[in-house]
Amino acid sequence: MPHGEDGAAEEGGSEPALDEPLLLERVEKEPKQKWQTVASHRLKKHCSCTSKRVKSKVLGFVPILKWLPQYKLRDWTLGDVMSGVIVGILLVPQSIAYSLLASQDPIYGLYTSFFASIIYTILGSSRHISVGIFGVLCLLVGQVVDRELALAGYPAESSVISDNGSVLLDMAGNGSSSGVECDRSCYAITVGATVTFTAGIYQVLMGLLQVGFVSVYLSDSLLSGFATGASLTILTSQFKHLLGLKIPRPQGWFTLFKTWYALIANITSTNVCDLVTSLACFAVLIPAKELNDRFKAKLKAPIPFELFVVIIATLASHFGHFNTEYGSGVAGEIPTGFLPPQLPMWSLIPSVAVDAFSIAIVGFAITVSLSEMFAKKHGYAVDANQEMYAIGFCNILPSFFRCFTTSAALTKTLVKESTGCQTQLSGLVTALVLLLVLLVIAPLFFSLQKSVLAVIIVVNLRGALRKFTDVPRMWRANQIDTAIWLVTMATSALVNTELGLLVGVLASAFSVLGRTQRAQVLELGRAAAREHYEDQAAYRGLRTRPGVAVFRYEAPIYYANQKLFKKSLSKRVGLDPAREKTRRLKFKKSKRPEETKSETYGEKEAEAAANVTFIPEEKSSRNLRSLVIDCSAVLFLDTAGVNALKEVRKDYGELGIEVVLVRCSTSVLDALERGGFCSDTVGENRTIFYTIDDGVRYVQSLHSPNGDYDSRC
Repeated sequence: MPHGEDGAAEEGGSEPALDEPLLLERVEKEPKQKWQTVASHRLKKHCSCTSKRVKSKVLGFVPILKWLPQYKLRDWTLGDVMSGVIVGILLVPQSIAYSLLASQDPIYGLYTSFFASIIYTILGSSRHISVGIFGVLCLLVGQVVDRELALAGYPAESSVISDNGSVLLDMAGNGSSSGVECDRSCYAITVGATVTFTAGIYQVLMGLLQVGFVSVYLSDSLLSGFATGASLTILTSQFKHLLGLKIPRPQGWFTLFKTWYALIANITSTNVCDLVTSLACFAVLIPAKELNDRFKAKLKAPIPFELFVVIIATLASHFGHFNTEYGSGVAGEIPTGFLPPQLPMWSLIPSVAVDAFSIAIVGFAITVSLSEMFAKKHGYAVDANQEMYAIGFCNILPSFFRCFTTSAALTKTLVKESTGCQTQLSGLVTALVLLLVLLVIAPLFFSLQKSVLAVIIVVNLRGALRKFTDVPRMWRANQIDTAIWLVTMATSALVNTELGLLVGVLASAFSVLGRTQRAQVLELGRAAAREHYEDQAAYRGLRTRPGVAVFRYEAPIYYANQKLFKKSLSKRVGLDPAREKTRRLKFKKSKRPEETKSETYGEKEAEAAANVTFIPEEKSSRNLRSLVIDCSAVLFLDTAGVNALKEVRKDYGELGIEVVLVRCSTSVLDALERGGFCSDTVGENRTIFYTIDDGVRYVQSLHSPNGDYDSRC
């Protein structure tokens, strides 16, 4: 056909007429290779050793080698040093305080923050996050430590006096008369370090297996609900220090209720000195934190009120003899320097393996979430698997130096970013500040009251606890996400912290599954001026074709919802094929038998009456003869889904209603082909079309007097 005439010619042929269906030729797939060939190719790809590949692997595994040579000394140094110093100052009181949550002595919190800052600087791919102690992980570690202390026969913390909690442990961690003395504190950090080592091994193994993608299954609502629920548990656990009560941490499920019961039962034993100190610290820190938050845009760095409170409270406790005169609990001796490295307690690993796995998942998920959030904000990329390696080694290596589990922390990361951080060199500056404390200043905190540390922990929970005020807004935005948040939070707080994470994951999974179960078949209508079809219930002015109904199912069709799909379709059509077949059978049986010698014309008339076309009750204004199913929203089909579509076509076909599919994706087409959807069609009837209009015109042509529509399959 020449150019300029109706329907311009295309290269290699003329444009098809508008009344012909759209036909596309599929690209032939490459033949599948044998598994031996695939395995050999992958081995060559991953095991080949070239200088370029080695350099790439080393730079990828140790990111500092990539960014340090490009460091802009003049532009970045001031911001990195300033942010490192500020975060280091904030970490000193927080490291000591969060040691209480992990049931450890204060020195080990300082160790943990020191080593984590150095290791993440070398291995981390994020430029801004601050890795160190995190309240939720400290709580999880502390629960394991207290449980193992009780199982090992150590008395509760409230009953430990002098050295009556000592036992003899050999190097393998078993009781022995020839072993070395290990008191309650020694065994507590041994358990904590073993848990940390095991969690780090999990994280590194997940990195080796390239399963960093698991972070996408932990939604923001799940992590937020888990953190909020754990914050309630943390808040409750600190009341005993605020009141100066010496009660053991309860074990098992429903610890929140057990703790409150113990607090109420022992309320008469409140230490007045600790209570007054707690109230005074709250009176200072809460307004101070609010001022920092309100003027953070104007302040170059947050004012370290926590450090000021710690210094003043330590001096007051020391000169006021709060420990000896009033029985107030204090931090105790904090040695300087570092202890020699020691191996984890191998015999303890089977007992803590399950706990360590949940701790590993939480630590990794928090770290990846924060690193991706700040990377997106500042326009660079992070590698989830490299983050897995980094946080894994931040747990494995420090565990030999009596440290407990670490991860990124939001509060310190926000401070780090807002004070001018440009690279992880600020982490080295933070480590230098902590090193100064470890070598010189640490013993000065001997008289620091535990109630002051508890106040610091509680005040830092404000952000997580404020989430409760956001629940109405969250509910208006997305009810399903809010339900996941509430379920995860309630389970974490009221039942068990680790169980809360599992319940949250299951709730998220079932919410996705539930959405496919709730999907309904929609009837579509055609726009007046376009070949476009939309839901008739959502838009006005849509038109329908006589005798033809177009439907869309907005969910995958698979084993779990294939029955619901058929039920929803029959409800929307107004016709249940099974019931209609039963009705027709009853109708035939109830008819009076024809006389044996009836005329041929009478027999044909009776047969025609039995095959009368069905008119649905809900759509009695039109004679329904064809169904067009839009599969554009069907993401995938499994064997059950293909069978469901075959059954729909067969059941409605037996009632004289033609069923065709339109707008199928290539994956759906492949599933239909593998399932034999086209191969068992009668004759050469076409059953699949690329556009809705093609399908509609085809089924209309089947019932037109001179229908000659293309019938190729």
